Amino acid sequence: MYVVRPVEPADVGALETLLAASTPGVHTLPRTREKIAAFVERSVASFAAHVDIPSEESYLFVLEDVDSRALVGTAAIHASAGSNGTYFAFRNDVIQQVSRDLNISHSVHALTLCSELTAYSQLSGFYIRNQDTAGRESALLSRARLLYAVLAPHRFGDRFFVPLAGVTDEGGQSPFWDALGRKFFKMDFLDAERTIGGARNRTLIVELMPHYPVYVPLLPGPAQAVMGQIHPSGELAFDLLTAEGFEADEYIDIFDGGPILQAHKHALRSFSGSMVKKVANAELQPPTRGGKAAMVNYAVASSERKFRAIVLPCDPAESSDAICLPPAAREALGVATGDSVICVRI
Repeated sequence: MYVVRPVEPADVGALETLLAASTPGVHTLPRTREKIAAFVERSVASFAAHVDIPSEESYLFVLEDVDSRALVGTAAIHASAGSNGTYFAFRNDVIQQVSRDLNISHSVHALTLCSELTAYSQLSGFYIRNQDTAGRESALLSRARLLYAVLAPHRFGDRFFVPLAGVTDEGGQSPFWDALGRKFFKMDFLDAERTIGGARNRTLIVELMPHYPVYVPLLPGPAQAVMGQIHPSGELAFDLLTAEGFEADEYIDIFDGGPILQAHKHALRSFSGSMVKKVANAELQPPTRGGKAAMVNYAVASSERKFRAIVLPCDPAESSDAICLPPAAREALGVATGDSVICVRI
């Protein structure tokens, strides 16, 4: 069994080992022990903080093997993107060009630097070891942070977005960056990411990036081809997020051109499909007709104060006031029979 829980100070060493194997170009993950420790410290303070209005809080979750206590994944959510500045992205626009004299009318795809995602809550830092075989644990890790938002809506905005890593070559270089960002920053893609620390809210972005629309047809073919495309390592996250209810196509990342998915919380399954249930003892319930074939996979989360989330097969709970959990599941969640949990189908 696996459990998603808030990160703890003692996890820094295990996180350093885990994240060392992640893709270098994924800018939402810390790399060095110093930065990991700082992120963990910030997360611990955020979980402990009394929040009235979402601000600079960042919440980091880990996926832990209950038996071995090994960390096998991470996922994060930031309360308010650009809380200490402005979050910048490229918006996909269409500019209409019309000449009455020539009787010509056509549309031109353009990229406009914008700050519209500022104050949205941002999902980031999704990484899971052996993702090809992770199965339902991947869905749990991605969804658990949203279930925390369901339990603590005052900590987050009404809209969420997720930047996904764009296409890079074997050397970690980005065709989109080479065609656009390099012209203004005068440095390689990875050097620029290291300089800015993965942030998209630094003053130097608005100082250096073009303020006027960039006409996409003027960009080289390789740069156009990768716009809105995801790095292979992000395909799992993309599938999970679009199944959740996130949509792409409106924004792309200003550095690597990767897609930025966004949605209102009411469009997300974790919000619209989550149910509050009482915990019942599975061992005391009569077997369901049809046996295991009738079971349904649910993500189940405990409470804001002591958040834990697991995924397990249960009898359908939609028509009942209770969800039947075996002892191991109750122990992993830190709940007892009669306690309230929230659950949503995976």
